[in-house]
Amino acid sequence: MTTFVLVHGGWHGGWCWRRVAPLLRERGHEVHAPTLTGLGDRAHLARPHTGLATHVRDVLAVLELDDLRDVVLVGHSSSGAVITGVAQRAGERIRELVHLDSFVPGRGESVFDLLSPQRREHFERLVDAAGRIVLDPDAAMDGWAVTDPDDRAWLGPRLRPHPVGGLADALPDIAPPDLPRRYVHCTDKPGPDSFAGFADAAATDPAWRFDSLPTGHDAMVTAPAELADLLCG
Repeated sequence: MTTFVLVHGGWHGGWCWRRVAPLLRERGHEVHAPTLTGLGDRAHLARPHTGLATHVRDVLAVLELDDLRDVVLVGHSSSGAVITGVAQRAGERIRELVHLDSFVPGRGESVFDLLSPQRREHFERLVDAAGRIVLDPDAAMDGWAVTDPDDRAWLGPRLRPHPVGGLADALPDIAPPDLPRRYVHCTDKPGPDSFAGFADAAATDPAWRFDSLPTGHDAMVTAPAELADLLCG
């Protein structure tokens, strides 16, 4: 049995793994899918100071309070930063880090540091008075290549504004432990691919396992069975 902790990306919540988690549990695995502060069913807890450190503490609390060890820690999209921060603090509890079409920040870096200046400015223009990045759901799903009408009808109403600190705050300048790492690149996306550089680096680095899925950015929504198979492989 493997213990999976699945960490959602920006604007999502733990709910986004609802199609994947049962498939993993059917194979005898333990699955945790926490929702980060300020998102999903915890959207009402967002505060101007909510940021990356808060989200790292959210996941650390799951590991510590449930006494989880030998964990496969999966981070989607912006939560590549979250799982890196968790590894800095609790590497002894982690078997493997899985970056699912995610950013891979280094020590002292933020997600914003890894974006093009134009993309960063776009997000900064969308920050509201409460310190949250408010996306148009339809435009966001277009960018994530969620094209099936049923998927869009399920996903769109559940998206919530993302605390800007989750993207703007930098990781501590601490070297992460030397853990096994895996990158899963979702390849069927329109326009520029913000994750292609991280995927290329992982694919050519023998220290990483590398896989790809021919689906959009939200693989847990658009290709749950394929993603479950890959995570178990």
